[in-house]
Amino acid sequence: MTNHKPAGPKPIGPRRQRVLDAISHRTPDQVPVDFGGSAVTGIHVSVVAALRDYYGLEKRLVKVCEPYQMLGLIEPDLQDAIGIDVSPLFGRTTMFGFDNHNWRPWLFNGLEVLVSGDFRTTLDPDTGSTLIFPKGDTSLRPSGRMPKDGYFFDAIIRQKGEIDYDHLDAEDNLESYKPLTEAQLDAIAADVAAANTGERAVFASLVNTALGDIAFVPGIDLAEPRGVRDVADWYVLTKARPDIVHQIYDRQVAAGIENLARIHARVGDAIDVLFICGTDFGTQTSSFCSVKTFDSLWKPHYTDLCRWIHDNTTWKTFKHSCGASERFFESMIAAGIDIINPVQCSAVGMDPQMLKNKYKGRLVFWGGGVDTQETLPFGTPEAVRQQVLERCEIFSQGGGFVFNAIHNVQAMTPLENVVAMFDAVKTFNGRT
Repeated sequence: MTNHKPAGPKPIGPRRQRVLDAISHRTPDQVPVDFGGSAVTGIHVSVVAALRDYYGLEKRLVKVCEPYQMLGLIEPDLQDAIGIDVSPLFGRTTMFGFDNHNWRPWLFNGLEVLVSGDFRTTLDPDTGSTLIFPKGDTSLRPSGRMPKDGYFFDAIIRQKGEIDYDHLDAEDNLESYKPLTEAQLDAIAADVAAANTGERAVFASLVNTALGDIAFVPGIDLAEPRGVRDVADWYVLTKARPDIVHQIYDRQVAAGIENLARIHARVGDAIDVLFICGTDFGTQTSSFCSVKTFDSLWKPHYTDLCRWIHDNTTWKTFKHSCGASERFFESMIAAGIDIINPVQCSAVGMDPQMLKNKYKGRLVFWGGGVDTQETLPFGTPEAVRQQVLERCEIFSQGGGFVFNAIHNVQAMTPLENVVAMFDAVKTFNGRT
């Protein structure tokens, strides 16, 4: 019998320690920084390639680690140049259902990058769009489309016909939620061992592999998705058949806890932060539902998941929700969510100083460092610098802050602005 006893604790270097301090609401030696730690705190592959050139790093093609948004892998030499304190732990399975392996070159808007050997595309002859396929199987209907001259993919909804809300089976929306195989567990354990050097905090994003997102998903990883897959129909479902939604979420959480228990048995507390959900509840000016609806439909399931994590591990729970999400923060805290991202300060009710004053010591802000809708892509380097310094001053008081932009750094963002962002954090931290 193979011995799967977790390895002993790794030494804790200063980078990992500052993250651990910040997420425990202790004042760290410096503001910790994350870029590339997850699919919502990353950098577009084209910008990663430009940064490698800017810092004079070894010439190599950048890997597309997350093909849906075309995010680039930030390797250790670039992590060092930027000053990143987090090590990513992506599941090997992508959002399109194929694994990242057997890397090969692919020409993307004139830039040669590396993609998985199962990253298979065709061109739509009518629109010039690039079509990508679930599990890399071109015999299936495509599940993603990148417009001509675009920079990332959009989901293609493949729901079968109109929904009969009176005759639904929750099992149809549960095709992805299965126990991990021993081979998958071995792969996760190996990836954790590689990431857990003690130098940087380990940020695990396993929603495509081990843990289902408690939300509607279009099933872009599935050959022939069943059930409710169109976003409009999903929102109708939450009102028309909340019993079905609860059944789906119950099963998602149960399957996720089973998989997390098996992962924890292999890796112990080598993981520091666990991405648990990417469902957005906020818009620019309001929200997708009321707090009452959130508390009745989502909160019980977040509570079950977070309770298991906190009762059995030392992992911190990370929740992503764009937009005007502040109205849900008290409920999220009560459910056991430790960290909120991306902290969209430009949305209604998301003033940085108000957020820090109200939630200091109770909620970690992971993001909020610079606006990626206006300031970073369209402002001057000085405007970027000033906003970064101001946000660091506000959010860093008493810990509870990990610097990141407000969501991923997008393609076409001026390189001088991206560098100004990194330099401003270094200035705030007293580094050069």
